[in-house]
Amino acid sequence: MQKKHLFLALLVTALWGLNFPITKLGLASIDPLLLTALRFTLAALPWVFLVPRPPVAFAWLAAYGLIFGVAMWALINLGIDHGVAPGTAALLIQFSAFFSLGWGVLLFGERLRLQQVLATAIALWGLLRIIGDSPGHATSLGYALLLVSAFSWSVGNVIIKRCGVREVFAFVVWASLFAPLPLLALTWISHGAAPFLQLAGQVSAGAALSLMFQVYAATLFCYWGWNLLLREYPVSRVAPLSLLIPVFGMAGSVLILGQRLGAEEGISMGLILLALAVGQFDWRRLITLGRRSL
Repeated sequence: MQKKHLFLALLVTALWGLNFPITKLGLASIDPLLLTALRFTLAALPWVFLVPRPPVAFAWLAAYGLIFGVAMWALINLGIDHGVAPGTAALLIQFSAFFSLGWGVLLFGERLRLQQVLATAIALWGLLRIIGDSPGHATSLGYALLLVSAFSWSVGNVIIKRCGVREVFAFVVWASLFAPLPLLALTWISHGAAPFLQLAGQVSAGAALSLMFQVYAATLFCYWGWNLLLREYPVSRVAPLSLLIPVFGMAGSVLILGQRLGAEEGISMGLILLALAVGQFDWRRLITLGRRSL
């Protein structure tokens, strides 16, 4: 991976990690489904009038928008609202990396190197350690919602590869157009008119800033950057980089929400970083350079 793309991946994962505790601030005063609907409304408007539609079928845009907005982020917000700590939510969504590796093998004929298999095993160990050491405040439903969301993200990655879109920013903008209406309908079905009536009087400055971060940093910029990486590199090479998100998510939860990070969580995040080093570093090139220097 080129250095500029590696830097982009680090920036995207950092912003995504911070997005989890920042989203928690928005959920303090806005219904989770309505918050997601507002996020994707602002991600689509007014941009669809300024950015030409990418030359892909509407079916691809609709599928990605529904998966991206409803099956992924709405479930993340609901999971956090059900008591899953933002740092743990950032962690659970990273199971998408393992689903994506499987899709890469099954659908795109990608081959996993031995170091990728080893890295996956180490990362899975780290992920399961953090889940096992979680304080237990979250409901089983909250955990289940996050795991379904992780699977949905992996499907979204497949759509990006399958449709072959090159105009990734336009793709995110136009796909976002398909999420708000289903989310608004689900909000009404779940809670009636109450969330809409309470919106104007309950939105704090912190919730408004949270929404702006979700729209412009976590959605428009980050998904442009992530989909660009998926366009340029195999899914099996890009997906494991998302394992950095819980590291930034945990750090953000400590700084923004005052969440305490224990020694066990530190060890588990260390395992995730080790997995990234094993999976992403070009060990064969290092060995070759070492032999040449002898």
